[in-house]
Amino acid sequence: MRCALAPFVAGLLLLAPSRPAQAWSALGHRLVGDLAERHLQPDTRRAVQAVLAGEPQPSLAGIADWADQLRDRDPGYFRRTARWHYVNLGPDCRYEPQRDCPDGECVVAAIATQRAVLADRHGNRARRRDALKFLVHLVADVHQPLHAGGRGDKGGNRFQVSLSTDLAPPVFARDRSAGGVIGTNLHAIWDYYLLATPRVSEASYAGRLDALPWPPVARDVSGPAAWAVESCRVASAAYPARHAMDRAYLDAQRPQAEQRIRLAAYRLARLLDTTLGTPAR
Repeated sequence: MRCALAPFVAGLLLLAPSRPAQAWSALGHRLVGDLAERHLQPDTRRAVQAVLAGEPQPSLAGIADWADQLRDRDPGYFRRTARWHYVNLGPDCRYEPQRDCPDGECVVAAIATQRAVLADRHGNRARRRDALKFLVHLVADVHQPLHAGGRGDKGGNRFQVSLSTDLAPPVFARDRSAGGVIGTNLHAIWDYYLLATPRVSEASYAGRLDALPWPPVARDVSGPAAWAVESCRVASAAYPARHAMDRAYLDAQRPQAEQRIRLAAYRLARLLDTTLGTPAR
C-alpha cells in the first residue's frame, strides 16, 4: 500500500503551497505564555492584568496566539505586521540589521519597538494592549529555530518532506495526507508536529515543562538579536538528511523544541518584569 501511495504523496509534495510563516502552533505559543506568567513578579502580574482588562482570556496564554489569528480576523493588519514574525539571517547565522532587518521590519526590531510602546505607561491603552499581545507572541517566534534560519528557504517552508505518522494533520494539510503519510515541510514539522506528538493536554504539558529546573539550564543571552542568532544555530542542525521522516525525527528533535519553549518563557518573563515591574535582582 505504501508503495502504491508513493507517487501520490510525491505529487502532494510538489503541489503543496508554502503556508506563510506561523511559528509554533497555538499550543506552543500558549505554553510560552503560561510558563512565563507563572514566573512573573507580583507587581508585573498586576500590571499585565491591568493592560489585559476586558480581554476574553486576560492571561498571557490567552493572548499568545492573537498575532497569528489576525490572519483571519484582520487580514490588513496581519499583512502590515507579517514580517515581524521572523528574520532571515545569513548562512553564518550572524545578524546584520541593514541586511536582515530593512526598515526595522523583522522580529528583532519588532520586539524592541513593541516593548517601547508597552513601557509607556501614559500611552494609548489599546496600543499598549496590542504591544503586549505582540511581545508575548514574537518572543516565542524568535525562539522557533526556523523563524531565524540562514538557508534562504523561507524558514524551511521550501524544504518539502513526507511524514509517516498516525497524527491527524492540521486543517491546512488535510488535502495533502493519504495512508498515514503527510506531504508537508520542515517549518510545519517544527510548528505543529513536534509538540502535537506527546498527545497530552495543554495543562499537563505546561506542568511537565514547569517541573523542570527554572530558569532553564542553558546559557542566557540578552536581547532579541542574540536570541535570533541562537535560533539560527539550532535550525542549522534541524535539517534531516532525508526528505522522508517518521516519529524518530520528532522524538529526537522534541527536547530541543521544548527547550526553546522554556527559554522563550523565561526570557519573556524577564522582559516583562523589566518593562512593567521591578527588575529582578
